[in-house]
Amino acid sequence: MKKAIIGKKVGMTQIFDETGKVIPVTVIEAGPCTVVAKMSKEKEGYEAVQFGYEEVTEKKLTKPEQGHLKKAGVGMLKHLKEFRLEDCAKFEVGDVVKADLFAEGEKVDVTGISKGHGYAGVIKRHGAHRLKETHGSGPVARQIGSPGPVHRHAGSMGPSADPSRILPGKKQAGHMGVEQVTVENLDIVKVDPELNLIAIRGAVPGPKGGIVYIKNTVKVTPVKKGEAGAVTLNPQKQSGRGNPQKASARTR
Repeated sequence: MKKAIIGKKVGMTQIFDETGKVIPVTVIEAGPCTVVAKMSKEKEGYEAVQFGYEEVTEKKLTKPEQGHLKKAGVGMLKHLKEFRLEDCAKFEVGDVVKADLFAEGEKVDVTGISKGHGYAGVIKRHGAHRLKETHGSGPVARQIGSPGPVHRHAGSMGPSADPSRILPGKKQAGHMGVEQVTVENLDIVKVDPELNLIAIRGAVPGPKGGIVYIKNTVKVTPVKKGEAGAVTLNPQKQSGRGNPQKASARTR
């Protein structure tokens, strides 16, 4: 990746462009991040830069974390994250990275921890189909294995004498959310360098106040061709009007 930064999700709002069109955006407080350490191929076997974000009091960190930050000569930072950037040489320990690292119009990928939904059933967690409410299904129930109500149950699991067990990976009820999620190819609508705020089009994972990582997108933007870009040189792919071999042209 070319550039990255650590931030905190502030929340969602909407702004208007020059034509008056409303744009839903997520506001992220990006940085300031301090370069805490640099990884080299000679020592660690790879090149990377470690950023630190959000200053806290010393008592809120463990002693190994305190020693690591004191060795770097930076303040007490709560969140540390390594980024394998293409040009790590331009960063030095102690440098500060702010929101102006990104510009309006750039495409980014945002990674965060999704909201937790507790213990959820198969309908909410996996979008499973519910059963009918009549003919013995009973009232609303979510429990799996109860004798009466069944219309919100997981249903038959399938295995019988062979293999006589449920195979791993079966979509069942369980803990929902609190997973790392990356939303790709989002637009940066606005950047405020003074307040270290970045407005990104659309929604990003996580609750308000959640830590997110903003990186330049891995998606490749297709190059728009000119008027002759869609013209093919293969005569078999030309339309019936220009290719007499096609059946549609021979029937005229």
